[in-house]
Amino acid sequence: MDDNPYLHFVTRYQKLVQNGKGLPTQGVTPLVLPPLLSGAPKALIASPHPDDECLVGALPMRLRREQCTEVINLAVTLGMKKGKERLTERARRTRELSGACKYLGIRLIIAGNGRGLRDVYLTTRKHAPDTWHRMVTEVAEQVQALQPSFIFMPHEHEAHPDHVGTHYLVMDALAKLPHDFSCIIFNTEFWQPNPTPNLMIGSSAQDVAELITALAFHVGEVKRNPYHLELPAWMHDNVRRGAELVGGWGSPAPDLIFATLYQAQKWSNGHLTQILNKGKIIPPTASLGFLIQAEDKTG
Repeated sequence: MDDNPYLHFVTRYQKLVQNGKGLPTQGVTPLVLPPLLSGAPKALIASPHPDDECLVGALPMRLRREQCTEVINLAVTLGMKKGKERLTERARRTRELSGACKYLGIRLIIAGNGRGLRDVYLTTRKHAPDTWHRMVTEVAEQVQALQPSFIFMPHEHEAHPDHVGTHYLVMDALAKLPHDFSCIIFNTEFWQPNPTPNLMIGSSAQDVAELITALAFHVGEVKRNPYHLELPAWMHDNVRRGAELVGGWGSPAPDLIFATLYQAQKWSNGHLTQILNKGKIIPPTASLGFLIQAEDKTG
């Protein structure tokens, strides 16, 4: 009999993930969140696909719970396949996305008059400037109307073309706004790590469970690939990476189990500037007040 304790550790983990495949999707009561006050700050998530609002949602949901920030998901695309099944696919993904946002207490706006934008690619930006301009104008109008204090978008080196396209779509939209518009930009990551994160946001087990629950509302996607069960492992690996990428090379690992990495910058007077002099690690129980203070200084 193998007496290696790490074998027991790994097999327990393996069994845990296998058992997770039998857990239910949907049918969960929406979260109970603090009421929003008039004039509450807004956090806008520019989501390339339905599910990204959950995958990058650690900081937005902490802002919602701890700072009474209104979180708004701008669904840039509906991540649909082309072909005859397009209308059925749109209905399914819209229904699942609505369920996830309702559970999290997020306001949902779907671009393209509720149909989602198409061809949000750098090739469109380069070779179809009129189409790109129309999409940029729509996003700029949404940002101008909402006046968010925080905007979340994929970083520019994400591997997925929709994610890269969404980054440039939002950046081009910001460039169209009046110079007195200011906010804090958070570049997010999922498909490919951001090489220069400067903010690690810790999550509690409760926080992670809520994000997995929301992901499970995307039934068609997690049925194809149960990646919602992999979220804890991804967030745990973020602690390994962030300990040194954010904390500095050779730094001791923080006492965290789950975290998400972001790159925080300030958009003001038509350009980006640094908001943090050095990387910052925020445990689940630490205050996010410094972000509100930083946003107040952007004007």
